[in-house]
Amino acid sequence: MQIEFVGAAQTVTGSMHLIRTRAGAILLDCGLFQGARHESTERNRNLRVPVRELRAVVLSHAHIDHSGALPLLYKQGYKGAVYATPATRSLATVMLRDAAAIQDSDARYLNKEAKRTGSDEYVDPLYTDEDVVRVIERMIAVPYHTTVPLLPGVELTFYDAGHVLGSAITVLDIDEGDSKKRLLFTGDLGRADRPILRDPEVVPNVDVLITESTYGDRLHDSIDKMDDDLGRTITRTIKRGGKVIVPSFALERAQEVIFAIKKLKKAGSIPANLPVYVDSPLTVRVTDVFKLHPECYDTETRALIRGNDSPFDFENLSYIEDKEGSKRISTSSEPAVVISASGMCEAGRILHHLRGAVEDAKNTVLIVGYQAAHTLGRRLVEKRMRVKIFGVERERRCEVVVLNGFSAHADQKDLLHYATESRACGPVRTVCLVHGDPAPQKVLAQKLATAGFADVPIPAAGDKLER
Repeated sequence: MQIEFVGAAQTVTGSMHLIRTRAGAILLDCGLFQGARHESTERNRNLRVPVRELRAVVLSHAHIDHSGALPLLYKQGYKGAVYATPATRSLATVMLRDAAAIQDSDARYLNKEAKRTGSDEYVDPLYTDEDVVRVIERMIAVPYHTTVPLLPGVELTFYDAGHVLGSAITVLDIDEGDSKKRLLFTGDLGRADRPILRDPEVVPNVDVLITESTYGDRLHDSIDKMDDDLGRTITRTIKRGGKVIVPSFALERAQEVIFAIKKLKKAGSIPANLPVYVDSPLTVRVTDVFKLHPECYDTETRALIRGNDSPFDFENLSYIEDKEGSKRISTSSEPAVVISASGMCEAGRILHHLRGAVEDAKNTVLIVGYQAAHTLGRRLVEKRMRVKIFGVERERRCEVVVLNGFSAHADQKDLLHYATESRACGPVRTVCLVHGDPAPQKVLAQKLATAGFADVPIPAAGDKLER
């Protein structure tokens, strides 16, 4: 068995890992690379995947950095099956179609600006809605704990990763006659005791563990502290008459922030009449998908829904889909919380809200998720005094608050716990660190070595391992 690390190798975007067996090649994830516009466009248009070799694609979850290049793979000739959990298939349908729509909208806007300014820098969308539909047609829904054959001698089983709705730990049992191996790919690993979703599952008898390492060098705040910090940030901002702008991933993060705000309102920590807007058609559709998949919820969330107390609804919460409603919120001066996509501030309606908010000291930009290098979100996290939005440089006067406690990713303690628990019920001879920047990966590798793991490679893009 050979593993080639194509994407999300010493970085956190563009997840792609190629597994070569005697029966053929399997691609784990097919995500878009997210970062500086020119670099992202170049890398995404030229997928480093041997399409003709592929016999199957397995999708861990619907986040765009894991699923977003599937339509490109189709355009480049892949016509085989894509395996995912039922919830991931449902989410990928809305998220990929939204990605295509955003690419088309942004291309039209940027081309209009280029024409206005006399620039010859025109852009085309990476793919169309038709490409997305063709990919969805090839998706096969596989429930958790159901084993299906992928190729001769290769079986697939999904387990709950606890990261986002439908997220899966991918297990491949590979029998090549003279050897049998169990490979586990965590995808993005969730955290224990988080609201809404179940905890990640430990799988026995794993030989090779490919694990994400996004937060391999740090610990997250507790849920209670996270809620307290959110309440203080909102209170401080509305007292000075400003807005709280929350760039949020439409899948999971937005729903968790909504749930947390509902709890704060119930407790009287923030005003009950404070308007909260979810200005993202995608988030609206994703939240509807959440309601269709109670099999992914934890016990507490299922009990709330049975009692007609949805975690995704409360008084003065408005879901905005139309552009006119979005414009009214953007131009309004009333204190409010505005949750909008995209999470890394690289596309979508959040850019319009940021354009109207960053130059006013009354406002707060609240970062609740990981921001990749070279994104606008990362530049805001770094609290740069000037940021570029829609190609125009603006002075940042707003407050920036970073709450990493909302992260749906495992932290260092969670990652170490998962590896050691896996080893307790299986050999785990190799732990490959992916989906992380080099600095946290090195810290995590040292921690794993101290815990007795002898083989902990940190592969770069293009590296190959045989196990």
